[in-house]
Amino acid sequence: MRILVVGAGAVGGYFGARLVQAGRDVDFLVRPARADLLRGQGLRVRDLDGTVEAVPVTAVTADTLAPGYDLVVLAVKSYGFDAALKDITPAVGPGTAVLPFLNGMRHLDALVDRFGADRVYGGVAMVQTRLGEEGEIVEVGRMAQLIYGPVSDSPVVPLTEVHAALDTGTFSATATGDAVRELWDKWVFLATMGACNCLMRAPIGRINSAVGGREFSRAVFEEAAAVSAASGHPLRPEVRERADRMLGSTTSETTTSMYWDLTRGNPVEADHIIGDLVARGRSLGVATPLLALADLHLRVYEAERA
Repeated sequence: MRILVVGAGAVGGYFGARLVQAGRDVDFLVRPARADLLRGQGLRVRDLDGTVEAVPVTAVTADTLAPGYDLVVLAVKSYGFDAALKDITPAVGPGTAVLPFLNGMRHLDALVDRFGADRVYGGVAMVQTRLGEEGEIVEVGRMAQLIYGPVSDSPVVPLTEVHAALDTGTFSATATGDAVRELWDKWVFLATMGACNCLMRAPIGRINSAVGGREFSRAVFEEAAAVSAASGHPLRPEVRERADRMLGSTTSETTTSMYWDLTRGNPVEADHIIGDLVARGRSLGVATPLLALADLHLRVYEAERA
């Protein structure tokens, strides 16, 4: 199976490198400057112990992209999605599956509109990595998992084939028959954690340790969960239990990549992760005052950046 990984950042770079190491046929679609870097020094991955491994990879750019891929793995930040959607179009043929690993749901709607449901998969990536100052992928935790499945009952590329390509043993790979539910489960958790971190400028443990902090984080979670339920995806009891444990910690130093970007003056994925959730809640008659406050806060931040 020929695989095109779109993006060689913290998510696409990490999982793409592991696929290459497992012997998969992988190209990386990146910008020209990134392509030059990858061709010159490979895709570098720094492990938790500080060891850096340079993985030789094939880098292509949008102007040289040609058809012939069986699977397109889309792993870009949400604010780069529109450009990536345009770039990948020449690579998506009638027998190509597109598997995005973005947060929220807006990207899935756009992909179905562009390519049809039978060529679109839903995917959830959970990995503790970041992009280093010299373009390397830096592991900051042991978590590395992909969950994926088709959004159509008749995908052009069967789930068994996609799973065979991704299940390399180098990370956790899970095929699912309900990828949309998995996306909603992660979205609720991520929006909650991101809103709490960004509004309070602190890891979740420090927020919960303050007087009123746990009540605040629980209220944000309930807003997000209410939007999910109104959209037809009520959270399962085990998901609630896991979220309560992680979001209720008084010792955890956990933050989101959105908080990382915010505190470093980078662009943030606020619109896809929080803004779209607020908009869906509004259309369904679900009140989300705390999430709306986080959305406003991040919109002001983006306006100041501009």
